[in-house]
Amino acid sequence: MKLIRTEDAVGHVLCHDLTRIVKGVTKDAAFRKGHVVTQEDIPLLLSMGKDHLYVWEKTEGTLHEDEAAQILYKICAGAHMSPTSVKEGKIEVIADCDGLLLVDDARLRQVNGLGEMMIATRHGHCPVRKGDKLAGTRIIPLIIPEQKMKQAQELCQGSPLLEFHPFRTRKVGIITTGNEVFYGRIKDDFTPVLEEKLAEFGCQMDQHVTLGDDPEQITSAINKMLSEGMELILCTGGMSVDPDDRTPLAIKNTGAEIVTYGAPVLPGAMLMLAYAQSGQAILGLPGCVMYAKRTVFDLVLPLIMADVPVRKEDLAAMGQGGLCLSCPVCTFPNCGFGKGW
Repeated sequence: MKLIRTEDAVGHVLCHDLTRIVKGVTKDAAFRKGHVVTQEDIPLLLSMGKDHLYVWEKTEGTLHEDEAAQILYKICAGAHMSPTSVKEGKIEVIADCDGLLLVDDARLRQVNGLGEMMIATRHGHCPVRKGDKLAGTRIIPLIIPEQKMKQAQELCQGSPLLEFHPFRTRKVGIITTGNEVFYGRIKDDFTPVLEEKLAEFGCQMDQHVTLGDDPEQITSAINKMLSEGMELILCTGGMSVDPDDRTPLAIKNTGAEIVTYGAPVLPGAMLMLAYAQSGQAILGLPGCVMYAKRTVFDLVLPLIMADVPVRKEDLAAMGQGGLCLSCPVCTFPNCGFGKGW
């Protein structure tokens, strides 16, 4: 770049966008990179506070901000993502469909730690919708050494910083347990809540059965649903340590691999998560899922719907950010709940 007086810039090529801000009216580029300055442009440029301009004088071994932004985008983006056009040296990463975003936090820190460049993402492990912004990229100066961008590329060889897993609809079976519901002493208010949450992912309840607190019957019902093609099984009720609550035992007796009985999340500490030998997820849901606006179920369900295996260490990491504040107006997922891992 070469710095010259604006009055002397006629005929020169701008090397970056120049933004004009008029409060309440516009914040956009009045002049784009590559624009050839004319005599008529001079008064507007001066009114924008541009007494001097950088004009393009490219040297070997340097990259313009737009070229560098393209490199940063390629470092970030994987399947099911698209770029915006370059604007003011920035490119944003956009979701092509509904799904779950995962962020490689360690490598993201390394890239941002190089200096003179930045990648800002939304929180990982969050459900996002088609058209949502996933990340934004740019370099800080107007030009950057090409070698520095190569360092960033070398850090990210093999796979992008962002993974995107589309949600997949699946067949869902719900088993309502508890003598109080089975014998009609109380109304089943749990199942409608689950149907509403499943609908957020385009799913519906395909099978439903209500049983008492008999672990053998619950085990049999789970196995029957598995054999009939259910891809996700949700068991409600019977998840506490009371002697009549037998759902955890019933899930264990199916032979499924128990990932956890208990999670460092409130509401939702008494969650049980298991995977059948054939791979389907089986969840024992505590009573809080029925009455609390958002719970551990809202943190785990997106991973299951995106076919991302939930590991014991994943659940352990949910402790940071795992306390729902039960705000009077719920803004989940645009809040801190579940964002600490």
